[in-house]
Amino acid sequence: MADNPYLPPETTVADPIDASEPTLVEPKKLPAGRGLGWIQEGFGYFKASPLIWIVNIIIMIALMMLLALIPILGGLASNILSPIFMGGLMLGCAALDQNKPLTVNHLFAGFQKDAGNLALIGLLYLVGMIVIMLIAGLLMMMFGGAGQFTELAAMGPDAAPSPEQMQALGLTGGLAVLVALGLAIPLAMAYYFAPALVVRHNLGAVEAMKLSFKGCLRNIIPFLVYGIVALILAIIATIPFALGWLILAPVLTGAVYAGYKDIFTG
Repeated sequence: MADNPYLPPETTVADPIDASEPTLVEPKKLPAGRGLGWIQEGFGYFKASPLIWIVNIIIMIALMMLLALIPILGGLASNILSPIFMGGLMLGCAALDQNKPLTVNHLFAGFQKDAGNLALIGLLYLVGMIVIMLIAGLLMMMFGGAGQFTELAAMGPDAAPSPEQMQALGLTGGLAVLVALGLAIPLAMAYYFAPALVVRHNLGAVEAMKLSFKGCLRNIIPFLVYGIVALILAIIATIPFALGWLILAPVLTGAVYAGYKDIFTG
């Protein structure tokens, strides 16, 4: 039978792939040089919209300083809000990738994009740090006495001890601090990419933290390079009254997004 020219076409038209949601892949192992590449790409994100980046960082610092004035609850709120802000900034980096403008609204975009899981990341991180401090404290009470435990507790969950504090703690206290740092590193690895994985792929908090840890573990060498370069830049940024952090903080935020893209997307 002859084809009817008036019949509609039978070809199935597939829905176009949403370029704003990249394909999530198994974490890739990358060469050492990518650690430096992430920082270079992070600077590229900063150069794309420097003024808005600086404004966003100032707003975030101001909010965190205000929260710090609230006893106990302020610290809890800071830990919960940090991954929400980071998730928003990850969406800002994604917008820049698509040649869209970065705005101040991106800082708060995490409140509209799975804020519950982002907040849970912060809460799990805080609980993890408390558990680590308790483990270190128990070690000190068992081998060093209550006085050293008081010294350790006075440092706070996120503080790195100074040489003077290490000397005051003694050998047992120093070992306890090293144990705490050894446990804190895997926790930081689980936290590092988790906000990006939540906002870009709708993962749950626990799933995102597991995948973040896996991605970091597979890329220890690039992260060593990244850490050395970031440490040098941090020293330089701190010298002029820490004003350099207004540039370095956006650069390192962009580096997180660059690393996420490199490791987790096709």
